[in-house]
Amino acid sequence: MENKKTCLYDNHVALGALMSPFGGFIMPIQYSSIIDEHQAVRQHCGVFDVSHMGEVLVTGNDAERFVNHIFTNDVTDAPVGKVYYGMMLYPHGGTVDDLLVYKMGDDKFFLVINAANIDKDVAWITQHATGYDVNIDHQSDFYGQLAVQGPEAEAVMEEVLHIGCSELAFYTAKAMEADGEEIIVSRTGYTGEDGFEIYASHPFIVKAWERLMASGRCKPCGLGCRDTLRFEVGLPLYGDELSEQITPIMAGLGMFCKLGKPEFIGKDALIKQKEEGLERKLVGIELLDKAIPRHGYAVLKNGKSIGEVTTGYHGISVDKSVCMALVDFDYALLGTEVEVQIRKKTFPGVVVKKRFYDKHYKK
Repeated sequence: MENKKTCLYDNHVALGALMSPFGGFIMPIQYSSIIDEHQAVRQHCGVFDVSHMGEVLVTGNDAERFVNHIFTNDVTDAPVGKVYYGMMLYPHGGTVDDLLVYKMGDDKFFLVINAANIDKDVAWITQHATGYDVNIDHQSDFYGQLAVQGPEAEAVMEEVLHIGCSELAFYTAKAMEADGEEIIVSRTGYTGEDGFEIYASHPFIVKAWERLMASGRCKPCGLGCRDTLRFEVGLPLYGDELSEQITPIMAGLGMFCKLGKPEFIGKDALIKQKEEGLERKLVGIELLDKAIPRHGYAVLKNGKSIGEVTTGYHGISVDKSVCMALVDFDYALLGTEVEVQIRKKTFPGVVVKKRFYDKHYKK
């Protein structure tokens, strides 16, 4: 199948971006350099094209009950404008996808899903809507999305785009009129910094991108630094830290699974996993060397394989070689000494917290 292009494809090419397939789309990986773009987001402001993400609107009398049935977090009686992070699960507890759920009105929920999973997720959502009084509206082809991220993001949003957002608290959203259309703006992101995400029509997104680039107040950022930024603050990537085989409990994301609420798909499996104990757990590992661990590399203890790396980098903000890895539970304790096999050599490391760099969200 041919890769799709986002509405900003021509803009990326014009800026000389390195383009590569990702999640069924041709996406910008970097413009100047991953380090340069990463630091722009940590210190100033960076802008990402995230129009490859999927959007699904769930409306109807049973919208709240249905969302609670397919989603691990609890949206019961949520205030309008609240944003929730959580997962959709298979009955055995493995992850269909991780997603954001926006409460946009009474009986109106806006779901934001991962690009690579759009078709699978929409089929899953639709399949489980049987028996509920809901309407499932797949809106991925309508919406483009920008992420404006970094300590200067609020000022850039207000002064360059004239989008009022200062009153938005972290993980809240609002629909508003801008340039004659309704857009959705949320104080969310995937970088560990303060920032916003804008959902709007393709023409609006193109215009907003061009205004941002012309302002000189923010850098265009590719998926390369999106990955280094989210990784440093311990945020998971579907396919690496979450998958059909990796449950949220294994990934250390149990706080987003409200086991006290009524039945949701996968709940029983998570309860059983908590009761019986985990076989494997996601951990952070710091290497005592400059070698860089990569996805799929083996983690060893005394020469025996005990797990594998899910994501690894030389951390840009922390200047250390670090990785996240799924390891046998017996070796998941902080301070445990392990080795990581990088090609034909092994390098010593130690189990540490998965958050290698502290988040700087607006309180």
